[in-house]
Amino acid sequence: MTAGGDGTARAGRLARAVLRRLGSAVLVVLVTSTIVFAAVRASGDPLEAILGGPGSQTSAEAVARARADYGLDQPILLQYLGQLWRTLTLQFGDSYARKQPVADLLAANVPPTLLLATLALVLAWVLALGGALIAATARGRLGRAVRSVLTGIETVISVTPHFFLGAVLILVGATALGIFPATSSGAAPAGLVLPVLTLAAPIAGYLAHVMHGSLAEADAAPFATTARARGGSEARVLLVHTLRHAALPALALSGWAYGSLLSGAVVVEALFARPGLGRLLLEATLVRDVPVVIGGVTVIALLYVAVMLLIDLVEPLVDPRRRAAPAPSGARA
Repeated sequence: MTAGGDGTARAGRLARAVLRRLGSAVLVVLVTSTIVFAAVRASGDPLEAILGGPGSQTSAEAVARARADYGLDQPILLQYLGQLWRTLTLQFGDSYARKQPVADLLAANVPPTLLLATLALVLAWVLALGGALIAATARGRLGRAVRSVLTGIETVISVTPHFFLGAVLILVGATALGIFPATSSGAAPAGLVLPVLTLAAPIAGYLAHVMHGSLAEADAAPFATTARARGGSEARVLLVHTLRHAALPALALSGWAYGSLLSGAVVVEALFARPGLGRLLLEATLVRDVPVVIGGVTVIALLYVAVMLLIDLVEPLVDPRRRAAPAPSGARA
């Protein structure tokens, strides 16, 4: 295959990947908005949020006017279709409870959550790679003991709930040692340490566990044996060959990990009194603020799809085998 043909094939694969992810985005938005609409409406009448809560004293005329203004007097199917259209066009309207455009609320609360989740994913990867390198370089009887301890730590930390881990970190880092603040009100580095560590630790344990198994397989693979036969040192074989292959399964899981971090932000932001999308969603759910809940969930779904698309673009850079399409039978080199 010529260089031009190879470039065209790569461009075609990239275009298909983008279109596939865009289709996934539309499907995810439809499914999530449907589930959220049904769940929030099943929990009660959203008119309470519009009128200021269950204890508000409102006349029958005001109730009827509010139902008409927000389309709540229409059949439930028409309400659902209208909400679906507004979601697909990203027109979420105004918050029932806050009386503000949902777009403004999202613009103010999405960046802090993105910062928190992105830093947590980076830290999770650093911790996972560190654990994998320690396990790979440990040799002999001591090495087996080190790997057993690391495996135990990874297993425990990967199943530890965020609220429990965050509470422990607050007790140790804020109350006992007084090093970090117990609340996080912005992007101050000290205030970010405990929330980021709370989010990152379980994901790091899971990624490291996956990487250890892949690293053992890669270390016994023929390409590693060939690299050693050519005179490559153990450090070079690890850093240049086996570690890259071991990172591929963990890289494929990074999209799931980022989605898990965004959902975990609901607990972490509430625990550390930190502003963000997770805390906004929690408060909106409690008062049945449908536009805010659907807007927030839609943004999270779109962010997840965007991260998966980014991973699709990065994986060929890490794994050369994914760069070239298989040549047709009989094609000339």
